Amino acid sequence: MTFKRLFLALLILVLLVAAYFAVVLNWSYSSGERAGWVQKLSDKGWICKTWEGELALVSLPGTATVEKFYFTVHDDETAAQLAKAMGKRVSLHYEQKVGLPTTCFGDTRYFVTKVTVSDDVSIAPGVTVPQAPVVAPVVAPAAPAASPAR
Repeated sequence: MTFKRLFLALLILVLLVAAYFAVVLNWSYSSGERAGWVQKLSDKGWICKTWEGELALVSLPGTATVEKFYFTVHDDETAAQLAKAMGKRVSLHYEQKVGLPTTCFGDTRYFVTKVTVSDDVSIAPGVTVPQAPVVAPVVAPAAPAASPAR
């Protein structure tokens, strides 16, 4: 009889923990957008690997102080998009998750779910400067080698 009670208590405990994680991982405390330049993205963790990054936020161009937004990415496809957009101005959609007990889920509470690359840079409200597209340098074909004199 005690074995059944112990097993039932353990089963209830496991189900409660699983229900807690299901709620915490699928419910977001807040969501929003942050814009800036991705300056760091790394795959971290001993056992639980997550992508951790930082976004440099600049309120006004030419300002010396830079605020950083630290974030976590779980999706490898989103991490690949971020890596491709490194050095460009991006807008990140994030969800804030609270109540996760360990850093196994990520170092931050902010989980990026979507990346949008901006084509222009905002200087002031309503004033933007379009970014010039990156053009590969044109390399002139090599001159044919002169044939040796006979």
